[in-house]
Amino acid sequence: MSPLSHSILQDRAAAGRRLVEPLLHYAHRPDVIILALPRGGVPVAYEVARALGVRLDLMLVRKLGVPSRPEYAMGAIASGGIQIRNEEALHFHPIDRAAFQAVVDRESRELRRREQVYRGSRAPVHLKDQVVILIDDGLATGASMRAAVQAVRLQAPSRIVVAVPVAPVETAEALRREVDELVCPLFPDWFTSIGHWYVDFSQTSDAEVIELLQRAWVQEADSPDAKG
Repeated sequence: MSPLSHSILQDRAAAGRRLVEPLLHYAHRPDVIILALPRGGVPVAYEVARALGVRLDLMLVRKLGVPSRPEYAMGAIASGGIQIRNEEALHFHPIDRAAFQAVVDRESRELRRREQVYRGSRAPVHLKDQVVILIDDGLATGASMRAAVQAVRLQAPSRIVVAVPVAPVETAEALRREVDELVCPLFPDWFTSIGHWYVDFSQTSDAEVIELLQRAWVQEADSPDAKG
């Protein structure tokens, strides 16, 4: 039996529900916060945050795509001025410094736009001494998640957890060495793309991100813990 026949993910919400059980030990803890990587990570993270009864916010990250293959990450940037390079990708797809910087500049503008659109005037989250669970809809090269991990580490959390529905084994094992815990229920024997393992991998819109965040923040404000 192939991995596809018994391990396919219906959509991002269903993928999030598959992450709940291995993360149950973090349920209803005030020191736990889930940070979703938008846009695709938000529907996944929303399901986890709702089931665990913990806070949800964002970690803004942008993949730096190879100009000739935009889906292939040659690096990533994250809030706080974090920038990482995927040296393997740059070895196979060499580009000059100016072209690399042009991609950085473009993605930096998009990162700032998303910060404003998604969070508005909401105060930034403080991660010192918090358990931070970073969630995306999957890993491919891992560049975006590595940038997110570095950005979180700058704030001295007590623990960094990465939770994703699907990832190639080699990417997950490399990332596992950089965090305190990695949760991933699906390691395909062969890996072509994240979307291959979903029935519905349609693009998550800005509107969906905003709706889910607002819903989560209203639930957080109405929780007994928030009311004291």
